[in-house]
Amino acid sequence: MAISEKRRISNLTKETYALVLAGGRGSRLFELTDKRAKPATYFGGKFRIIDFPLSNCINSGIRMVGIATQYKSHSLIRHVNRGWGHFKKELGESIEILPASQQKGDGWYIGTADAVFQNIDIIRHELPKYVMILSGDHIYRMDYGPLLAKHVSNGADMTVCCIEVPKEEAAGAFGVMTVDEDSRVCRFDEKPENPSEVPGKPGVTLASMGNYVFNTEFLFEQLEKDANATGSHGDFGHDIIPKIIESHRVFAFPFTDPNSDNQPYWRDVGTIDSFWKANMELVEPDPQLNMYDEDWPIWTYQEQTAPAKFVFDDEKRRGMAIDSVVSGGVVVSGSSVKRSLLFSKVKVNSFCDIEEAVILPSAIIKRNCKIKKAIIDRGVVIPEGMEIGYDHEKDKANGFRVSDEGVVLVTDTMIEEYERKNIK
Repeated sequence: MAISEKRRISNLTKETYALVLAGGRGSRLFELTDKRAKPATYFGGKFRIIDFPLSNCINSGIRMVGIATQYKSHSLIRHVNRGWGHFKKELGESIEILPASQQKGDGWYIGTADAVFQNIDIIRHELPKYVMILSGDHIYRMDYGPLLAKHVSNGADMTVCCIEVPKEEAAGAFGVMTVDEDSRVCRFDEKPENPSEVPGKPGVTLASMGNYVFNTEFLFEQLEKDANATGSHGDFGHDIIPKIIESHRVFAFPFTDPNSDNQPYWRDVGTIDSFWKANMELVEPDPQLNMYDEDWPIWTYQEQTAPAKFVFDDEKRRGMAIDSVVSGGVVVSGSSVKRSLLFSKVKVNSFCDIEEAVILPSAIIKRNCKIKKAIIDRGVVIPEGMEIGYDHEKDKANGFRVSDEGVVLVTDTMIEEYERKNIK
């Protein structure tokens, strides 16, 4: 990229305010989000989902960021304050938390557009030329600079960031776009049961990532109209985009690898199965999501913990982890861990076999346990001798959730109920 083009993009990012929508519950994650919003859910050994869009902003040069929160936001707010609270307002930097506070009317956020509308005065105060709306619950790495540059060069009023996904995956789950040869959006369907296909690519559809760029005044104008419209859902996909595509310049921006035009890494970890799979991908020798790239770091808050430790080397009591990701503060004492991901301060006691497990922070696995293809929530204490993931009927009888693809979810509430029924 030429120096002059880099400078132009740098100027565009400085004129941009990013609003990350992070108020979603993530109901398809079931008990995993009973105590936290989906963007606050743990991922990748030491991160939260919210860290990925925030890191994209900072690495792209966007330093004016708001985070709209609503559902069970305490852990999310605490994490953001600890990990992202060092920016200096006097230097033009800010990452601010914007809880639903009834700034417009007496209701909470009812949709994506309403979440932005209720913070319109806060955004206006920052005097941005462009506003970027970002979903706070996807895992990906993206430089937003080229997106902004394309938005400006197209003379667009709005740009929708999009990704190609299998038609069956998009059905009922994603907003789907139909575009012309210039990538101008000529049709937008919100979560259709039969999505339109990309010309020349049967079985593939163009789906919205939930990331948008607006010219600021145009955005404010459309939000005001939508807020006064009878029967509106207060949502970009349901309401605003379908109304403006014929009369205004709305373009699609494909999320592709600039060096190869291949599909970059992007995951919607909105189900138990997709969450487990995305974490399991990280234990591969060369995962598609490179979290070791020093040129595009994923920032986060993490506690200061001791190094991971593996103890005992007896024939039947050997502490080891194979093809696994292990975070700081973990102790594996005389047990075998294979193809698993252990978050900080997990303790695995002796004579355990752990395989294909995602174990969230501070969980304790007591002696003689066998765990396979499971998610163990934060702080859970697995009782001695328990088997998880080997007999799904038994897992269900124990009160654990078994997903459609056989992933077992165990939370502290489930264990408490199990012990109440079984320990006398």
